[in-house]
Amino acid sequence: MSRTMTRDLTEGRPLKQIVSFALPLLFGVLFQQLYSFVDTAVVGHFLGAERLAAVGATGSVNFLVIGLCLGLCSGFSIPVAQAFGAKNEPEIRRCVFHAAVLSAVLSIVFAVASTLLCKPLLQLMNTPEEIIDHSAQYIGIIFAAIPFCILYNMASGILRALGDSRTPVIFLVFASLVNIVLDLFLIIVCGMDVAGAAVATAVSQLLSGIGCVIVMVRRFPVLHLSKEDRRFDGRLARKMLGTGLPMGLQFSITAIGSVMVQWSVNGLGVNAVAAVAGAGKLSMFFACVFDALASTMATYAGQNMGARKLDRIHQGLRCTSLLGIAYCVLAFTVAALFARPLLSLFIDTDAAPEVTAMGVQYLTVNAAFYIPLLFVNIVRLCIQGMGYTRVAMLAGLSEMIARAVVALFVVPAFGFSGACFANPAAWVMADLFLFPCYFQIMRTARQRLMPDSEEYKNKKVIRLRRAA
Repeated sequence: MSRTMTRDLTEGRPLKQIVSFALPLLFGVLFQQLYSFVDTAVVGHFLGAERLAAVGATGSVNFLVIGLCLGLCSGFSIPVAQAFGAKNEPEIRRCVFHAAVLSAVLSIVFAVASTLLCKPLLQLMNTPEEIIDHSAQYIGIIFAAIPFCILYNMASGILRALGDSRTPVIFLVFASLVNIVLDLFLIIVCGMDVAGAAVATAVSQLLSGIGCVIVMVRRFPVLHLSKEDRRFDGRLARKMLGTGLPMGLQFSITAIGSVMVQWSVNGLGVNAVAAVAGAGKLSMFFACVFDALASTMATYAGQNMGARKLDRIHQGLRCTSLLGIAYCVLAFTVAALFARPLLSLFIDTDAAPEVTAMGVQYLTVNAAFYIPLLFVNIVRLCIQGMGYTRVAMLAGLSEMIARAVVALFVVPAFGFSGACFANPAAWVMADLFLFPCYFQIMRTARQRLMPDSEEYKNKKVIRLRRAA
């Protein structure tokens, strides 16, 4: 198979492969958060706490819709990674073609539906009247630009499936810089209010997506489609949807719980909404490492599943866990010691002491539970990479239930302090579901893929002896 610009994760030391693949991803996620940071910082400092609350109030509904799109793109890339691991070039091209067609159709459907429904969703979430119009203005533009979002995430997901974690980062860095410039220009110079931040994000996504597609076409011989490759196959389309839809629904199901928490926070007033908006951005920044490790595990597990190297998957998950736990300790220490100065990036801490105090509390509580969040990310994406996307979707249901319980019962009883524990409760609940599933999936996969191997027979003998 042609290896131009690709990386085979089925060979070599797992730790070395994981670190070298994850670092570019981490760099990209950090830059992605950077322009999200700039959006929030510019809005908070130049437009005020009320506008910050307006943008922050859209976070969960944004996650509800955009998460569905991101999950679909991630799911479409799994068959590509598995075909790459199996060294099946024709299957790679066919999967890429079907991913492109399905993404194009679904992006238009999602953009139209979500744009029409954005304000009713915000009203349903109990968004305060003084900010709802600005919230609708901001999120309406984001939803209209869903095709741009899907373009980048579909292209970058395919590149990562082929082992290229660097190219998406290059264009993401460029797009981030464009977003920063546009943020400042459209909001400060043009006076576009929160709409300026949304337009800047949309344009940045479009540019990064176009860049990734150009690289795919020019530098990856394995992706040059023939007439045969472009023949639509209903069976393969259903297979792609079978991996993509559960992952997309997993994000959306998880987001429903977030919507309910946002509804309960909205009922606490604008100060609570602004505090969660600022502290939530910081928490997302700390979580960049988890996102990079999770994306790495998805590609790593997908390729090794295609190569039928199940023990290598387990070794990779163990290495990723150790790296992540060390980072969790560091992240909590930084968050606990420097929460207030970090919040000053988004909030005038002297002018808004109540918002600041709430933000410090929210960030510190969430950071204390980063280890459960780590495992939610890497174990779930490992399971998804192996092709068991429906199981991972049920983990999203566990998160939704936990957040719903907090929103309906804990927040009314304990106020903002209760809201701080919504995410930790969801992460712990998901882990209690994911770990047993992972070990069961590994046993099932060994029985299905390696029933006659000496490795499997030896482990079966050991289990029987222990049982006796």
